[in-house]
Amino acid sequence: MSSMSPKVQNQIAQLQQVQQQLQTILSQKAQYEIEIRETRRANEELADLPEDATVFMSVGTVMMQKPKETVSGKLNEKVETLELRVKQLERQEQMLQGRFESLQGQIKAALEGGNAPSAA
Repeated sequence: MSSMSPKVQNQIAQLQQVQQQLQTILSQKAQYEIEIRETRRANEELADLPEDATVFMSVGTVMMQKPKETVSGKLNEKVETLELRVKQLERQEQMLQGRFESLQGQIKAALEGGNAPSAA
């Protein structure tokens, strides 16, 4: 790596940083998607209950009895919020993916360009 120009070394470091950011975003996105599935499942189970069923909702560290429609509404809000976060992460993922591919191309071009004169 010491035979590479400082510019290429810097680009490789940037590439590694972008790759780490992509991994973090993909991990967060997966966690949100799991939470969305769990929340939707809870709402489906709630829908199967009679309207007068006793329903409890976690509010901080306390479980409180709430009307079924209130709990269902809160679950729907949670799904909407999580879906917005997933969309935001997808936009960041696309931006970082583009940056990654750009850096990858620049590094490849620099390495091929650096090797061409010495091979001739």
